Formats: sequence, C-alpha cells, structure tokens
Amino acid sequence: MNAEEMKELKELIEFLKENKIGEFDLERGDLKVRIKFAQEGGAADLAGLRRLLETAPAAAISAPLAGGGGASGLHGAGFGGPLAAPAPAAPVPSVEGEDASLHTVKSPIVGTFYESASPGAAAFVKVGDQVENGQVLCIIEAMKLMNEIESDAAGEIVKRFVQNGQPVEYGQALFAVRPR
Repeated sequence: MNAEEMKELKELIEFLKENKIGEFDLERGDLKVRIKFAQEGGAADLAGLRRLLETAPAAAISAPLAGGGGASGLHGAGFGGPLAAPAPAAPVPSVEGEDASLHTVKSPIVGTFYESASPGAAAFVKVGDQVENGQVLCIIEAMKLMNEIESDAAGEIVKRFVQNGQPVEYGQALFAVRPR
C-alpha cells in the first residue's frame, strides 16, 4: 500500500469515527473494504452513511487512486479527497430534567426525520399545536420507505428535539407533549 492510499484510508477511518458510524462496507468492482468499530452506545448511524453515499458525487467514491494501486486492495476505489460530512446527530435530550409531566414521543425506527410530507410543504405539527392520539407528527424514512410516526398521547407539542433531515436512532426523543 503506498503512502497516498494509506492517507486516504486514514481519512476514511477518521470520517467514520467523527460521525459515529460503527460499521462500513464498500464494494466497488474487485475492491471490498469492511471497517467495524466497537461501540459503547449501541446502534451506529447507518442511515446518515447511506444518505451520504447516495448523495456523494460518484467521482468522489469511484475515481481511481493516484499512483495506480496494484495489489494494494484499494485499487480503483479512490475517494478523491475528504467527503462532506452530514450534520452529526444531537445527543438524546432528556425531558425529565425540564418537566416530569411531559410525555416524550420516541422514534420507533432508525432513519431520517422529516417534518412534512414533501419539501416545501407545511410541517405536520409545530411547537404549540394541539395533537390527538394517533395524529401524524412526522415521517421517518428508512430504506426508501416513508413511515408516518403518530402521536401516542393527546396534548400540546412543547418541544421538537430533531431537525428536518436529521438522522435518528431507535428510541431517540422526537417530540415532547404536555398531555391533557
């Protein structure tokens, strides 16, 4: 493995660590790379990685490495420099410290949070809205499927913990509702 290939591999590893991505597989032609990190906290943010790989320019992922590659194992895989990182996921907030009477609506799946049915459309709910049990609060996209997340409590939305387009994990707080 030449110095340039080692540098690019180190950049990839640092990128994965910074974005708390616990497992990464890349398969391009005859190249196969698998990187897996041990994690204390549980599930990795694979949704953010999938989104990054889907939106990154093809040249950034498939451009040949400078200097050939030969039998290095990275032949033809070049990453063309650092990739733009998605916004890191915010730590899971605690509603209990603010007001123990609030109900937290949590994500039932890993995916990407969307506040509305389509870009530019009005959000399903905003802070201050009254919601009913079973009312759609948001959409979480998981593996190209749009999953409507419904309120499991009636009351007033007092806080939204995630931003539109942010990756979310299983059990992550999405909304705080003050029950009626």
